Amino acid sequence: MKTLARTLILLALIVWLGAEIFFPVVAATTFQHLIPDTHAAGSIVGSLLRILHWIGLTAGAFLLVLFAVAPALRVYQSRSVLAPMVLLVLMLGLTSYSQFGIIPTMERDRIAAGGAVDLAPEDNPARIDFNRLHRLSETVEEGILLLGLILVVFTARAETTSPAA
Repeated sequence: MKTLARTLILLALIVWLGAEIFFPVVAATTFQHLIPDTHAAGSIVGSLLRILHWIGLTAGAFLLVLFAVAPALRVYQSRSVLAPMVLLVLMLGLTSYSQFGIIPTMERDRIAAGGAVDLAPEDNPARIDFNRLHRLSETVEEGILLLGLILVVFTARAETTSPAA
């Protein structure tokens, strides 16, 4: 049971962080191939970002459950899962903020700018806000990735402090 729990924890971490690491590569490739049509590229990347967020929300919730039951299964000591759980809550909070706060507001701005943000005048308030939110979205995703990498370290550390098998 311990091996199964550890395996599921590692798989959930791999899925979420793997998607977080791979997403910028996909986004850059999409824009590179669709240079003249940034609206289409943005639509594709926006759809992929929503999928990335649902992967994160699902994997994160699953990880929270696994870390919560790990001490009862004698996989980890209770105190060793506290930091990972705090990091997970922060990651879930940032993911939720992006999915349910930033993205819908960017979509509202895109529509207000006439559908294609790049075609709106640079001083258009909707375009200005869209660009601000885009930078914020990038920062939030970087934060999620950084917290995820720290989570890996704390998960490895919890492994070294787990009770003897």
